[in-house]
Amino acid sequence: MSKIAAIQMCSSDNIDENLSIAARLMTEAAENGAQLMILPEMFSLIGKNPTDKIDAKENMYSGKVQEALSGLAKKLNSWIVGGTIPIACSDKNKIRAACLVYNNTGKNVARYDKINLFDVTLSEKECYKESDTTEPGNEIMVIDTPFGKLGLCVCYDIRFSNLFIELAKRGAEIIAIPAAFTVKTGEAHWKLLARARAVENFSYVIGACQGGTHSTGRQTYGHTLIVDPWGTVMSEITNEKFGIAYAEIDLKKLHAIRKMIPVLSSSEPRA
Repeated sequence: MSKIAAIQMCSSDNIDENLSIAARLMTEAAENGAQLMILPEMFSLIGKNPTDKIDAKENMYSGKVQEALSGLAKKLNSWIVGGTIPIACSDKNKIRAACLVYNNTGKNVARYDKINLFDVTLSEKECYKESDTTEPGNEIMVIDTPFGKLGLCVCYDIRFSNLFIELAKRGAEIIAIPAAFTVKTGEAHWKLLARARAVENFSYVIGACQGGTHSTGRQTYGHTLIVDPWGTVMSEITNEKFGIAYAEIDLKKLHAIRKMIPVLSSSEPRA
C-alpha cells in the first residue's frame, strides 16, 4: 500500500509566502511517509483581484513556482500534484488553470488544465466569473504512477459526473481534486459530491482544499478529505487553514470492490 497526503492551505496574495508554507507542509508529509502529495487549487496565489493571476502567470517549463515544485519533488523523493498554477495561454488576457504533476525525480510528467470554469452567482454579493480570466482546458488526463493510475480534476469539475466516468473508463484508480470551494457550496455539497464520485466509479478521491479566511478577505470551505472506493471518508481536516490529511491506498481492495460490483464494465443503458 502507498501513503498519500492531501495538503490544506489558506493561501494569500504573497507567492513566496505560499511556496514556503507549501514546502513546510510537504516536508512534514514526506517525513511521515507520504509518497504522493496533492496541493490545493491556487496554492501559490489567491490574489486580491481576479486579474492578479494573469500578472503572475508562468510560461510552461519555467518560473519560480514550477521550479519550486520540481525541486521539492526531487528533494523529498515524492510525487507532487501541484494544485493549480496560472500558466500562459494564447490569449494574453487569460491564463490556464494548470494542474502539474511531478515525479520523484522532479520531472513534470503530466498537465491537466481545468475544463469546467466556475461561472456562478450565489447571491447578489457573491458572484464568480472564472471564464473572464481563464481559458478552459479540453484534455482529460489519466497517468500511470507507482501508486496506481491517477486521474486529474479541479474543484468545479467535481459537479460533472461524466468527466469522472470517463476518467474511470481510462483506468483511473485514484482521482486528485485540488479545490477552493466557497463556504456556501462547500457546506452543502463538497463531501456529498466527493463521496458520490468515489462510489459511482469505485475510485479513491483525494480532495486537497483551500480553507479559512484569506488575506484578500475571501473565505473558502476547507474540509480536505480522502475517500475510499466504498465511499468511506478515511481522513478529513475539519479545522480551517493549514493541515495534512493522510491515508493509505489499497488497490487490492479497490479491485475487489470493482469485481464485486462491476459497474465500470457494464453495458450502457439503451433507450
